[in-house]
Amino acid sequence: MLDAQTTKKPLTHIKSRACLRKELDAAGNWTVAQIEALFALPFNELMRQAQETHKASFPEGDIELATLLSIKTGGCPEDCGYCPQAARYDTDVKADKLMDLDQVLEAAKAAKAAGSNRFCMGAAWREPKDRDIEKVTAMIKGVKALGLETCATLGMLEAGQAQALQEAGLDFYNHNLDTSEDFYRSVISTRGYQDRLDTISNVRAAGMSVCCGGIVGMGESREQRAAFLTQLANLSPYPESVPINHLVPVAGTPLADQKPLDPLEFVRTIAVARITMPRARVRLSAGRQELGRAVQAMCFMAGANSIFYGEQLLTTGNPEAEQDRELLAELGLKTKQSCKTEVLV
Repeated sequence: MLDAQTTKKPLTHIKSRACLRKELDAAGNWTVAQIEALFALPFNELMRQAQETHKASFPEGDIELATLLSIKTGGCPEDCGYCPQAARYDTDVKADKLMDLDQVLEAAKAAKAAGSNRFCMGAAWREPKDRDIEKVTAMIKGVKALGLETCATLGMLEAGQAQALQEAGLDFYNHNLDTSEDFYRSVISTRGYQDRLDTISNVRAAGMSVCCGGIVGMGESREQRAAFLTQLANLSPYPESVPINHLVPVAGTPLADQKPLDPLEFVRTIAVARITMPRARVRLSAGRQELGRAVQAMCFMAGANSIFYGEQLLTTGNPEAEQDRELLAELGLKTKQSCKTEVLV
C-alpha cells in the first residue's frame, strides 16, 4: 500500500466559485486541476466558499439522520484492503447468514423511533443472486411501509436486479467508487473501477437515486483525492448522497497500519465535496468516532449535512445516538424531519 498523505503546495490565488465554474472543460465538467485548486485554498477561504454553497442549496441547514444495518455480515470474496468483512483476512468479523425479515423490520422500527429518516441495508456480497434479490425486496417493502426512505448496498448489480429493487420501492442504492481510478488497484484487485461505474449506471437507468462516495486516508495523495471527487462531481447527475468515510484501520486487513490522515485534510475534503456537488447530502460516515467532536463540528461547518446515526456502522463502532443528539444540539443544528427522497433528476 502507498503511504503518501497530504501534498503540501503553495497557496494559490483565491478564485471564486463563479470563476472556477467558468474554467470548466468543454463538456462542462470539473477538472482535477480545478478541484486541486480548491483544496489548496487558505482554510478559512475554503470554509467560507463551502458555507455559502451549503446555505444556498440547503437554506434550512438541517442534518439528515440515516441508520445502516448489516443484513448479511462477513464472508465476502472481495479483497478490499480496508474491509474486515473480506473472508481472506483474519479479523474478528465472523460470517453470518442473511437476517430474517422480522429482525430487519424490528431494527427499522427502532431506527425510526430514534429519529432516522433513512434506513440503509448492507450485505457483504460481491453481487447478489436473484434469490437474494427476492428476499431483499421483501425487506424494502416492509421498511417502506414504516414510512422510511430506503437504501441498500448489496454489491454489483445487473440491470434487471436494479429494476427489481426499484419496483420494490428502493429509494437509494449505495455503491461507492472508494477512491480515484489510478489509486484503486492499490486497494482492490477483485473488482474493476468500471464495474462500479456500470452498477451506478444500472441504478440510474432503473430510476433510483444514487448514494456514492468513498474512503479517504488510505494512503492516497491529495491529487488522488481530488481525482476521486472529480469523478463523483462529473457523474451526470452527481449522486444525491455522498458518503465520505475516514479510514478505520482494522487489525488483520492490509491497511491495519495505515497512518491517519490529517484531520484538517479530511475537513477540506468535505468542503470540496460540498462546493463541487452543491445539492448532494454530504454524509459523515465511517470514522466519525475517531475524528472527535471538534473535527465533526468543523465538518458540519464545511457543509456535511448527513450522518450515519446509531451504535453500529456495519462492523465498526459509531457514536451512540444520544451523543450525536447532544452534539447537534450544542451546535444549534436541527435534524431533517421529512422522509421524502431528495432527487437531482
